[in-house]
Amino acid sequence: QVQFVESGGGLVQAGGSLRVSCVASGSTFSAKAMGWYRRAPGKQRELVATISSGGTITYADSVKGRFTISRDNAKNTVLLQMNSLKPEDTAVYYCNAVVKLGDSRWWPSGSWGQGTQVTVSS
Repeated sequence: QVQFVESGGGLVQAGGSLRVSCVASGSTFSAKAMGWYRRAPGKQRELVATISSGGTITYADSVKGRFTISRDNAKNTVLLQMNSLKPEDTAVYYCNAVVKLGDSRWWPSGSWGQGTQVTVSS
């Protein structure tokens, strides 16, 4: 099964930027749609961005215009560039492969990694 290793989190002041990375194992990465999720303290995990195998991108309204998802299939990597960070972006960030089911929503399809902590101070 494909495994994911996230990195790049840290502590940043509000208004700052961070880039988190996810490296996937396995040879089928380029065929998979990928997503970045986050889980804030006391909240459910939420999907913040997706990128399909063909490069189609979606964002949650809460991050639109501030976050940019990209992928490098040669390196089995998906990136999330986060700008204009806010304290409410504080969370553990995870990546996973995603699939669309009958309700046309994206759902995680792989196992979860450890995630990477992003903390935004006010």
